[in-house]
Amino acid sequence: MNYIIFDLEFNQGYNYTKDTKNITNPKCPFEIIQIGAVKLNDNFETIGALDVLVKPEIYTIINPFVKELTGITMDELDRGKPFKEMYKEFLEFINADSSILCVWGVADIKELFRNIKYHELDTLIVPTEYIDIQSYASKELNCQKGINIGLGNAAKLLDVPIESTFHNAFNDAYYTAEVFKKIYNKGIKAKVYDPHKHTKLTRPSTENYKLDYNNLIKQFEKMFKREMTGGEKSIINLAYIMGKTNQFQVVSNPIAKK
Repeated sequence: MNYIIFDLEFNQGYNYTKDTKNITNPKCPFEIIQIGAVKLNDNFETIGALDVLVKPEIYTIINPFVKELTGITMDELDRGKPFKEMYKEFLEFINADSSILCVWGVADIKELFRNIKYHELDTLIVPTEYIDIQSYASKELNCQKGINIGLGNAAKLLDVPIESTFHNAFNDAYYTAEVFKKIYNKGIKAKVYDPHKHTKLTRPSTENYKLDYNNLIKQFEKMFKREMTGGEKSIINLAYIMGKTNQFQVVSNPIAKK
């Protein structure tokens, strides 16, 4: 049995200029630009590591927010590997009859499968057993029900030495592995992820469509690697509500399509 602790960094569409629309592909709104992974055996010994930058094919200009958060530049990504090559390397890295994926929040598993499907690759060879380490760490550290602790705070509270920056996929995978070692007990059980259930690309009808507030907040917490404060949660919710009114949309100048 091996544990594959992995983390992802994403790029996404944005308004490149005031005259262009937000270019987001609904089939893959978050494109993987880095994967970091640590492989542990059943004695929790590190037996492998993986760190790959991925050259984007959907969003070929890095979102300024992503660049600021991760420090990854477009020059670095241009030298990265194509997704298909990274995926092959990731599968070779797993390379075990029995492996469990371990993540800090389920969002990374969801986006991994969504990216794989977007590139029309085989998802059946990826392990579907997983452990959400963030959930167990939140319980171990007595977080209020419904509140998930950030990776940085969990590492500090568990006395994990902090020697590298967060918001780097490999560093975050390493810290997640160290937290996992600290909190592991026999009560931690793997669940089975259903990629067909969680990566549906069809949008529900408008009369049944509503904001999944909890997962929206979890996505922000995933991006920032920390818990959102009450004030931040209120701002996020308000921004969503105000955006739905369309009162802040402006007419852009049409740009000739090439």
